[in-house]
Amino acid sequence: MKKHSVTISGHRTSISLEDEFWQGLKVVAESRKKSLADIIRQIDRERGQNNLSSAIRLTVLDHYKSQIPHT
Repeated sequence: MKKHSVTISGHRTSISLEDEFWQGLKVVAESRKKSLADIIRQIDRERGQNNLSSAIRLTVLDHYKSQIPHT
């Protein structure tokens, strides 16, 4: 697990994520043609009561789940 420092709405914060989720977040950003910072800001706005690290993990999970063909 690594801490990553990001700026959201003008304030610095740290996000603790496993490397696999950080890499997955980069894939999500690339697939949406957005910057990593833009994706993190969007997740932060939409996360409700979840903490940011958890919301990011769920976003990455949802991205990969959407790649599974439904039979």
